[in-house]
Amino acid sequence: MQPLHARYPFLAAAREAVEAAAVDLGEVVATDDAVTQRALERVERAITDGTVGEPHRRTRVELLSYPVARVLVSLVDQHVCTRKYARAEAEAAREQFSTEFEATTEFKSTQSQRIELRDLLAEFDLSGSVHEAETGYWVDVGAYLDLAADQRGDQWRLVNRPLADGRVRIAAEELHVLLKQAIRHRVTDGLPFDVPDAIASELDEEVDHLQEVLAELDLTREIDTVVPEMFPPCMQALLDQVQKGEHLEHHSRFAIAAFLTSIGMTTDEIVDLFQVNPGFGEEATRYQVDHIRGDTSPTEYSTPACSTMVSYGDCVNKDDLCERISHPMAYYEKKLDDAEDDDLVDWREENGESGEDEADA
Repeated sequence: MQPLHARYPFLAAAREAVEAAAVDLGEVVATDDAVTQRALERVERAITDGTVGEPHRRTRVELLSYPVARVLVSLVDQHVCTRKYARAEAEAAREQFSTEFEATTEFKSTQSQRIELRDLLAEFDLSGSVHEAETGYWVDVGAYLDLAADQRGDQWRLVNRPLADGRVRIAAEELHVLLKQAIRHRVTDGLPFDVPDAIASELDEEVDHLQEVLAELDLTREIDTVVPEMFPPCMQALLDQVQKGEHLEHHSRFAIAAFLTSIGMTTDEIVDLFQVNPGFGEEATRYQVDHIRGDTSPTEYSTPACSTMVSYGDCVNKDDLCERISHPMAYYEKKLDDAEDDDLVDWREENGESGEDEADA
């Protein structure tokens, strides 16, 4: 097992090294606490701060912690966990390979201990799709569209890129972003998978811990898109009641207001939305929303979990996705992640509104 494999455990060569060593993951999780704890750290740090933590000083521990981390992610089996974990592994790899690509001449003398651009391109079958230019690179359109599909921002749209002979012009840093996406796809591939009971039982405490971390997590901090048709059924129902001018109980008003706040709507936008409701009082609504947001209280309140929505009778019209998640924000994140960019038309854009001024204030 080489240090290179430990730094890039998603490589085919790393997987082959583990297989060649005849590693039994069941035995590892039962007897090697260092591997299990490092695997737990990888996943927990991915959830909480988007990293995978500091690498372990022992190559074997660092390398084996990757497949065990994938086991943990599979046992947790929540989309938000899988997504955050894959992103964190990909970002850690990008930081590492970007440094190694810029390695000094002295470091280049030990090429077996570092990765080069041609290695990563070959790993993802991109050798024939990426072509060096005088400055930057040309990437075949097909490869570009595949790897840039998840990128947000007008600069990634094909119509805004230099295009010639079926190739797209990109800068070196942008190629690194595309490689990061290839790595994220590799990490995500196959997750979650079925875990044998013998291995799962050894990781009960770690899985419980990760589920607690997820339950306490502010799932909304990366969301700033308002697409009502992708709301979870419970929030769609509450929004329909608001727009029809129907009376809402206090807990229902709190739930929809907290949800709308969490997905990036400003206080003014929510107040405007509630104006059609007979129980609406602008001053009271503004106070409630600012209180939820944490502007007039020491606490920023989050959207109620599914269990809370059930207890108050606000959980309605459940669909198949509802059966697999435990929080309305997790539902919404999953819908946004799975949607095509063309489907993500922000309600505020359609209505000529934006929360940017208030958010910047």
